[in-house]
Parts: sequence; structure tokens; C-alpha cells
Amino acid sequence: MVLPFFLIAYGVKSVQSKLAAILMSTTPLSSTVLGHFYTKNEKFNALKTFGILIGFSGIIYLFSDNILINDNNFISALLILLGSTCYVVGGVLTLKISKKKNENVTGSILIWAVIILLPLVCFIEKPWNSTPSIQSSISVVYLGMVSTGIAWLLRFKILKDNGLIFQSQVSYLIPIFGIILSYIFLDELITDKVLVSLFAVLVGLYFVKKAGLKKS
Repeated sequence: MVLPFFLIAYGVKSVQSKLAAILMSTTPLSSTVLGHFYTKNEKFNALKTFGILIGFSGIIYLFSDNILINDNNFISALLILLGSTCYVVGGVLTLKISKKKNENVTGSILIWAVIILLPLVCFIEKPWNSTPSIQSSISVVYLGMVSTGIAWLLRFKILKDNGLIFQSQVSYLIPIFGIILSYIFLDELITDKVLVSLFAVLVGLYFVKKAGLKKS
């Protein structure tokens, strides 16, 4: 569960925010694959398999966009993709301890994340040599308290009550808001391949969702 913190944070340093948003939106596809093997009631069928193939095809096509992904950030993009998959693995493991209290699980994960990541941060980043601005400090506090602490409390609550696939569907919103906000606030270019890849991912997710509804 610590790996996503490191992989995604390290990866987004070298890629545009909209690319990170699209890569992180693959978690419902990953959860569908893992759910088939590690849960009892979320198995493959033809429609779900079709949706997974379309969604991952969109991600593969996105990697052909030389404006977004090149030799300088190719590894970073892979790290983000791996980090988002690690979130799904964490969700599967969480289902194994679903009887534990939400606050205890979230608190334990965050405490261990600090214990493991703090030495790495000191070794790699050398924070004592940095002089962060007030804006940067506020951003770090917000990311820690809201985007991580509160968000993980909600994440595990939804996961325990509704299951792995349902919980991962929050990723539907990530590429949409990621592309819109990156264009508005960061003036990032939206290429044709970005739109095609986004469309393929959303279509894939639609078929995965439809397969789940048909089964129920």
C-alpha cells in the first residue's frame, strides 16, 4: 500500500497532469482483472473482457503520443500506471481485513507509509536543502490531510460497503476533470491522441460497468 504514494508522486514530476489523470483512470480495468482471480462474485464474461481490451488499447495508443510521452518521461508514465495498479492490489488486500475498523486500517497504512517513505525522502530529496514557499507548504498539508487522509477513509468505507469494482469507479472522474483542469489552469495542450485514448478508456469502462449490471 506504500508503493502507490511513491510511484505516483515520483512519476507526476515528469509528465503532464492530464496524462497522469488518464493513466490513473485505468484502476477499474485493473480491478476487474484482479477481481476475477481474487474475489468470488466479480468474474469475467465476454462483455467485460471486451471492455478491458478496449480500455487498455486506449492506454497503449496513448503511449504512442510523442508530445506527451517521450524518452525523458516514458519510465515516469509506467510508474504512474504501476502505482494505480498497486492501489487496486491494496483494495484486494483490504477486503481480506474488511472486519477491521475503517479508522484503524487507514491509520495503520498511513503510519507505515510515513515510516517507510521518510528515509527514502531524506535520501533522495534531501529536504533540509530546500526552502519551500508558503504556497507549497499549504499544498503539502492539503494533499496530506484531505487528498490522502480523508480520501482514504472514504475509500475504505466505500470499498467495505460496496466492493472492489464499485470503489474503483471513482476513476471515471479522474481523466475528465484532469484534462479540463489542466487545460484551464496549466495551459496544457490537448492532442487528438489524448482525446482518442480518453474515449477508448471511457468506452472500455462503460462495457465493464454494463457487464456488471447485466450480471446483477
